[in-house]
Amino acid sequence: MKLHLLCVGRLSESYLREGVVDFSSRVQRYLPLTVTELREEKGGKKADPGFFREREGERLLARITNEAFVVALDEKGKTLQSEQLSEFLGQHMVQGTGELAFVIGGAYGLSEAVRKRANLVLSLSPLTFTHQMARLILFEQLYRSMTILRNEPYHNR
Repeated sequence: MKLHLLCVGRLSESYLREGVVDFSSRVQRYLPLTVTELREEKGGKKADPGFFREREGERLLARITNEAFVVALDEKGKTLQSEQLSEFLGQHMVQGTGELAFVIGGAYGLSEAVRKRANLVLSLSPLTFTHQMARLILFEQLYRSMTILRNEPYHNR
């Protein structure tokens, strides 16, 4: 199974870049990983969040393959505990899912069209994070999930 992260925007803070590089390289020890960063819509003080979501959503949808099982990260999504996320990944590995695509929107979130395309809408927490922090948290959780599946000592339960 291949993992594909599609996200809007680049990481602007060095501590986020360093964390993402660390955890994404750890994830790649277990599964192939591709990251696709798409340009964020820019606007002035009269920015229209709905317009931005739609434009970014169109670009995200254009990059999602028809065969991919899509997990959209959204604050209104379903929450899973780490063990449940691990089970979810394990099930897809056993079922032979070819591509598991995780989608993170920009500063204004995801369009309704992206949410509808998703096979699962997932929330990382009841708390709200920036889309840049969500990327780091997702990679840490994917790494944690793989260590749980392999019964490795990273997860302390």
